Amino acid sequence: MLDRPQPEGRAPRGVLRDLAALDQALYEAVTITQTPALDSALRRLSAAADHSKISFMVAGALALCPGRPRRAAAVGIAAIGVASATANLLGKRLVRRPRPHRAEDSPFPGRHVPMPASASFPSGHTASAVAFAAAVGPAFPAATIPLGLLACAVGYSRIHTGVHYPGDVIAGAVLGTGAAAAVLAATHREGSRGTEFHFTRPPK
Repeated sequence: MLDRPQPEGRAPRGVLRDLAALDQALYEAVTITQTPALDSALRRLSAAADHSKISFMVAGALALCPGRPRRAAAVGIAAIGVASATANLLGKRLVRRPRPHRAEDSPFPGRHVPMPASASFPSGHTASAVAFAAAVGPAFPAATIPLGLLACAVGYSRIHTGVHYPGDVIAGAVLGTGAAAAVLAATHREGSRGTEFHFTRPPK
């Protein structure tokens, strides 16, 4: 028997509904999984990532070293600014997704961090951490893997501590990658203009 064609608009809504159901199921799977060895560490990591404190500390350490590390720190901080502004001033205000529900009788309340008052989508913590890692990596390759792993851990910690759905974190990662790409492209353009000026300047 042939499937009846779906009315226009119904199929996309069905896909979104299925994705939301999958997102909820993945979140709930994390909430009921017992991980006592990880709970405290991920709670502390999630709290330490508030206001990009970890990234700023790393940037401060890089800034102490002249040359590529210092330039990488500057690019990384710029990427954080773009990602944070986009996530908090645009994404959250447009989507307004409610935060995940945390039952009062949760089996693992010790893993939770305070529930933010802002909307859930996208994850600003993830956007900023990924933006910093993605911007610093090309400028200072030695930091690529450590910062990438740190950004992944920060993103997962937001799910584990009960303040974001997986979809929020994925969206934050995409946004952070885009923010880093925009900053790197702008930096490259400025560098190219500076180089062009240097070589076309008339000799004294």
